[in-house]
This record gives sequence, structure tokens and C-alpha cells, in this order.
Amino acid sequence: MQLIDLIETTVAGLGYELVEFETSPRARLLRVFIDKPENAPKSGISVEDCAAVSSQLSRVFMVENVDYDRLEVSSPGLDRVLVKPADYRRFAGQEVQLKLRVPLGNQRNFSGVLEGLREEGGIEVVCLRMNETLQQFALENIDRARLVPKF
Repeated sequence: MQLIDLIETTVAGLGYELVEFETSPRARLLRVFIDKPENAPKSGISVEDCAAVSSQLSRVFMVENVDYDRLEVSSPGLDRVLVKPADYRRFAGQEVQLKLRVPLGNQRNFSGVLEGLREEGGIEVVCLRMNETLQQFALENIDRARLVPKF
């Protein structure tokens, strides 16, 4: 089983959602970002949640002989990244920043209100409301997308 699959299975088994997983060179540092599932109460991730996931992952890694030096488990933060297609549906109505892989009209960075995700001609398209105009971007062309925190 691949490391990402092992982590995702463990995190989901504890009732959390794996948002993102990062490794350092040679996989000595493992960073796991977790969130509550979409249907969970909007209470956010606590230190206790991170500790529970960290403890369980440490045990699983010991059993599976995963070699690492340090494990970090944390919440995705207020500026949560949008990774999966479901994220673009879940956070519709919120302000986001997008960075494209291939520029669109000499521009790679866009921000606006996420209108959601839809399929057009077999391609998943992210809809972003910028002022009064609706821009559409192919999901595969999005390099990075983040929520914009509201204070």
C-alpha cells in the first residue's frame, strides 16, 4: 500500500478528511493536514484532534515499517487549500485565490467568489465570480487554489 493511501485510510477511519500530505526530501518529515468532513459540525480542528491522528498514524507507521524522522499533523488553516473536486463544490460561495498552470490572457492569478464546479463537455470547470463577470477555468489548469480568510 502506498504511503498516501495508508494515511488517507487511517485519517478517514478516525472520522477526519485528509486535505493535503507533504513530505520533505527523502521523506524524513511527513506533514499531514486534516479537516472535519463536509457533513460534520463546523467546529474546526482542535489540538486534541491533531494529537489523536498523530498518535494513530505513529502506531500504523510502526506496524507498516514506515521510516521517517518527524510527523506533523495540523489543520489546513483559514487559508485552506482546495485540492479535490469536492472541495470546489463544498466551498462554493466563499472567496478564493487561484493560480493557473498556464496563463489565461497573460494572467495566472485570479481572485473572486467561488461559484462551484461543473462539467462541460467532459471537462470539470471551476466557476469564479470576479466583480460582475463569471470566469471559468479548467480544473486541470489550476495549479493552486486557496480560501481567502475573513476576519
